[in-house]
Amino acid sequence: MFVAPRPTLRDVASLANVSIATVSRVLNGVPAIRPDTEARVRAAMSQLGFRPNGRGRELRSGQSCSVGVLLPSLANPVFADNVAGIQEAARAAGWAVLITCSDYDPGREAEAVDALIIERAAGLILTVADSASNRTLNTLDNEHVPYVLLHNESDRADRASVAVDNGQAGRDAAEALISQGHRRLAMVAGRFAASDRSRRRHAGFMAAVHGAGLPAPALIEIDFTDDIAPATLRAAFLSAERPTGIFCSNDLLALRTIAGLRALGLAVPRDVSVIGMDGIEVGQLVEPSLASIAQPAREMGRRAFLHLLARLKDAAPPAQIRLPHQFRPGHSLGAVPFPQE
Repeated sequence: MFVAPRPTLRDVASLANVSIATVSRVLNGVPAIRPDTEARVRAAMSQLGFRPNGRGRELRSGQSCSVGVLLPSLANPVFADNVAGIQEAARAAGWAVLITCSDYDPGREAEAVDALIIERAAGLILTVADSASNRTLNTLDNEHVPYVLLHNESDRADRASVAVDNGQAGRDAAEALISQGHRRLAMVAGRFAASDRSRRRHAGFMAAVHGAGLPAPALIEIDFTDDIAPATLRAAFLSAERPTGIFCSNDLLALRTIAGLRALGLAVPRDVSVIGMDGIEVGQLVEPSLASIAQPAREMGRRAFLHLLARLKDAAPPAQIRLPHQFRPGHSLGAVPFPQE
């Protein structure tokens, strides 16, 4: 016998012509819903025969709580460390954590956030492609869904965030290379469209190089999830005027860049020095060990959860929390291999 599938929040939202977040707020009894909007949502529920599940009722009664986490990837250990910090703090508070990933695809962010809301996440911790121009964040703001940005720096006082100073991190990387005598520099960056953090780090790197009166660094933009083919590096690094110092916008890109340089017959740091960013543990386990601008990823996750909890329980105003980063030495950074003008 054919059994029709149960209607979902997405079905209700579509019929009522509202967002999934609005349906969730009606179910959770959140105030400030316009009466005509709530009536339209409840009429759609009735028409579809929608019934909220038991977990939703538990959340509304305060018997269980969960937060949703959207990250670009768990393949990068920096995000795994974020999750460890979030889970540690959530466990101590008696909350559950729901995790999803966008795979660095801005187009998947809205779908991923909808999935977390469908699972009745009370609030969200998000790392998005671009916090300055993001339709998903605009929707969450309009629907009054509490969230905290993680890694994204926001210029808006109404958007809570936990991050390091990515621009200063880029400047610090440039200064570390320059201090070793490097004058011809380059940056290998994850696609700016997929990461405003990468873009800010590049801006800081460029500012420091310009301030030192050096030539503009070469920029090699690549996808975060792709291997770096030797051909990608060949044009920049097999010329007489090749860069001798590289800043990579994260540690995984740095490790992949080192592998690509080796495939071209170049040794690190004998021929080219490399600095990454994140300070992931595996960077200290490879040879040469990776110099990096280290950020406190686990603590960032913990602070993001605690601030979200304060917003949910105590109606705390959104804060922009900036944690310190630090330069971590490594053998991938060495003195310039030959005098440079």
